[in-house]
Amino acid sequence: MSKKDYYQTLNISKNASEGEIKKAYRKLALKYHPDKNPGNSAAEQSFKEAAEAYEILSNPQKRQQYDQFGHAAFEGGQGFGGGGGGMSMDDIFDHFGDIFGSSFGGGGGFGRGGSGRRVRKGSNLRVKLRLSLEDIVNGVQKKIKVNKLVAASGVEFSTCSTCNGTGQVTRVTNTILGAMQTASTCPNCKGSGQIISKRPAGVDASGLEKKETIIEIEIPAGVEEGMQLSMQGKGNEAPGGGVAGDLIIAIEEIEHEHLVRNGTDLLYQLGISFSDAAIGKTIEIPMVSGKAKIKIPPGTQSGKNLRLRSKGIPDVNGYGRGDMIVNIQVFTPQKISKEEKELLLKLNESDNFKPKPNQTKNFFDRMKNRFA
Repeated sequence: MSKKDYYQTLNISKNASEGEIKKAYRKLALKYHPDKNPGNSAAEQSFKEAAEAYEILSNPQKRQQYDQFGHAAFEGGQGFGGGGGGMSMDDIFDHFGDIFGSSFGGGGGFGRGGSGRRVRKGSNLRVKLRLSLEDIVNGVQKKIKVNKLVAASGVEFSTCSTCNGTGQVTRVTNTILGAMQTASTCPNCKGSGQIISKRPAGVDASGLEKKETIIEIEIPAGVEEGMQLSMQGKGNEAPGGGVAGDLIIAIEEIEHEHLVRNGTDLLYQLGISFSDAAIGKTIEIPMVSGKAKIKIPPGTQSGKNLRLRSKGIPDVNGYGRGDMIVNIQVFTPQKISKEEKELLLKLNESDNFKPKPNQTKNFFDRMKNRFA
């Protein structure tokens, strides 16, 4: 089943501002919040869909990827923000709990029973992935090694004495309007409510350590140079059991030996002899995988393009497939023997080997159309 357009999910236009996106999400989330719809699975699904749409559209980088590539930009990601199918209610509360203020949960975190504890998010990891043209045409699964921050074993935590585990500190200020109370993130524990009481060697102050990890990723067919894919939750882990960051995969294309990419089309330049152009011939050409035979019609002119339909690159959004375009270039030898020269001079006496005026006219017509 195809996924619903994120803009339609939030009922906003594609040029909506950040404020309009946030307002639209808040309205839908309040409407479908589990506390207002206990036991209603349809409402819970709508709640998750709205959160997924907001997670993408509220992030400028992810929004740009979505506008350019649609849902395919996040294929290969798992769970929240990488396709959405595995999103849990905890994911939503952890990511967007502060968007509702005191609408739920007694003035604390969204759906959190008023604990007010801040959930920290790990940093993103960025890797470059070089793909062959064959990988791009067919799609591919890759296993990559990354050095990422993970929660270390042997670390012991204790309750933060500054905030008593709440993650927040309050301050009372006397103003002309009376005493004003404000809350802010605890500077000692950075909002986690815990501090490290025991830290093994090699572990940083957040209780994390570098570890080589193998991650399996699935690259959809049709990706291109410069495209970035996001895998939610596959980046660096967060201190105190928070939400892991994302793995950002930047696509690089390996240049093919014979073929050149042009969007979803593949270009190949084929050099043929004058005699083959005049007589016609069946010639074998390279493809992304293997080879194919094409027929050169008699009388083929230099510069003619032969188009092999649907032999190019699949569109990353699933909108069909490009073509293979074979550009014909008639080869003219730079040096010829005495015998070859005599043969050519003899052929040149034939009217059939002299350029026709209408051919020149057709050339100028094509040039006019090109620059019109």
